Amino acid sequence: MNTADSQRVQRNLTALIEFSRIINTSLDLNFTLNNLLFSCFGKFLTTKGFVALYEGETLVIQASKGLPTNLPLTLGAGDWSTAADSPDFSQYLKEHHIVLTEVIESSRKKLGIIALGEKINKAPYSDEEKEFLRIILNLAATSIENSQFIEELKVLNRQLDGRLNSLSSLFELSKEFSALVDEERISKLLIYSLLGNFMMTGYAVIYCDDRRLRILESTFPKAVLMNTIEGRSTVSVNKILRGKEVYNFFPGLDNFSVSLCIPMQVQGESRGYILLGPRMSNKEYSEQDIEFIYSVGGLAINSLENKRLFKEALEKQKMEEELQIAKEIQKNLLPKFLPEVSDIEFAAESIPSKQIGGDYYDILETADSHYTVAIGDVSGKGVPAALLMANLQAFLKVTAKQNLPIAEATGLINNLITENTSDGRFITFFWLSLDAAAKKLQYVNAGHNPPLFIRGGKIRHLDKGGIIFGVAPTLVPYTAEEVDLQHGDLVVLFTDGVTEAKNPEDYEYSDERFESLILKNSAAGAEKIMKIIKDDLREFVKGTPQSDDITVVIIKVR
Repeated sequence: MNTADSQRVQRNLTALIEFSRIINTSLDLNFTLNNLLFSCFGKFLTTKGFVALYEGETLVIQASKGLPTNLPLTLGAGDWSTAADSPDFSQYLKEHHIVLTEVIESSRKKLGIIALGEKINKAPYSDEEKEFLRIILNLAATSIENSQFIEELKVLNRQLDGRLNSLSSLFELSKEFSALVDEERISKLLIYSLLGNFMMTGYAVIYCDDRRLRILESTFPKAVLMNTIEGRSTVSVNKILRGKEVYNFFPGLDNFSVSLCIPMQVQGESRGYILLGPRMSNKEYSEQDIEFIYSVGGLAINSLENKRLFKEALEKQKMEEELQIAKEIQKNLLPKFLPEVSDIEFAAESIPSKQIGGDYYDILETADSHYTVAIGDVSGKGVPAALLMANLQAFLKVTAKQNLPIAEATGLINNLITENTSDGRFITFFWLSLDAAAKKLQYVNAGHNPPLFIRGGKIRHLDKGGIIFGVAPTLVPYTAEEVDLQHGDLVVLFTDGVTEAKNPEDYEYSDERFESLILKNSAAGAEKIMKIIKDDLREFVKGTPQSDDITVVIIKVR
């Protein structure tokens, strides 16, 4: 080797050592690539070139000097030589006088390419220069790969930071939502938390409460939005809708700018949704953004549901208290003892349903050997029905002692009940005046189930009377009927809870079964017949809870 060659080798070695030292001082990718280009420019006396690296399946220019950066590179992964075969790429190289390209490859994979322009002196690249280029590319490859790895770590760290921030925000928001029971404050907290993170141009929060959609918050015209969502089921919005999917589901929202529709779900069931317009920054909602919005929506809907359940629990508690009061009222209205009368047997039973109904019965001694027997059924449930029953009892006790004709007295009671009745309530009522000594009775039926009068194995229905109580004043007088009693006669008063009692198969006990049972056992005493009725009902319903009271009053003439 002559002196010139020795000096050239020494310069190359020095340059390589210097290049290696420089690029290994930093893990910044731009620093490495720019130094790679500058080293090539200095060594080969060229003024233009670029470095393109693979990003997935595509080569992307990462650093360039002396060239526009809009290189049309959309190349497949793999051998970069396919890039040279690309007409667009080849044309670009020719237009910009790029005469040398070389692969940048580490020990594990191809990283990209370097492309260099003509030398200043227009001389071609010598084999020695190409060999030098490959050497510095080998040196640069490790640094590039390390820099890319660091960049990937930075991206992962940023994503991790973002997720940690989201989790921290969700944790704080969960505490805020759990402390709220006011619907307006819950919806505002939801919107403010989304505005603080995304600065949307528009929004709406829609909630399904008792199968009815309501707009809690909206920057869109509420009337138009309500017309659009009315009749829609939230259940059908069971996935996140983006862009045109929103308009396909809500055609009426075409004139609004809505980018996202995110369902708010409880245990997999949609109970509302959030409509969001584009962000003011024009930045698209990322998957991480949507995940955050979905999570915040979940916190809000759970809070709204908790509030609804809390309200329902209060109402249920109030109703149970009301029912308990009604039960006490009803219980106190029923007679605690039945009169003992020679030649006449009384038996009575009232079985309350699970809910408080309005059955009423009474047996009053109004004079010597004179008794008033009454049965009624007040429409409706709860305290109002119990109070109306109390009114009936008061009117009955006062009127029964006035010694008025029973038909006239019935008209008077109806007028009093009508004056005290509201909300469409009414009472079906039957009563009779019994002269035990003379063995006679007079009765009036005001729209009640006709009691059964059994004599000689035949049933007659006691149905003379008039209209039910509480519907209208007495304009047409009630009709009364007098019946002479004989030994063995049986009178059975009952409410419709008896004949309409249901079994597990939802069949009714029926008038036919009841009348057949009474007829078959009419020779028995009052208490015995009552026991037979209760046993037969118990066997029929098989423990099925009944929705109405069951009341029976029996009069048996000895």
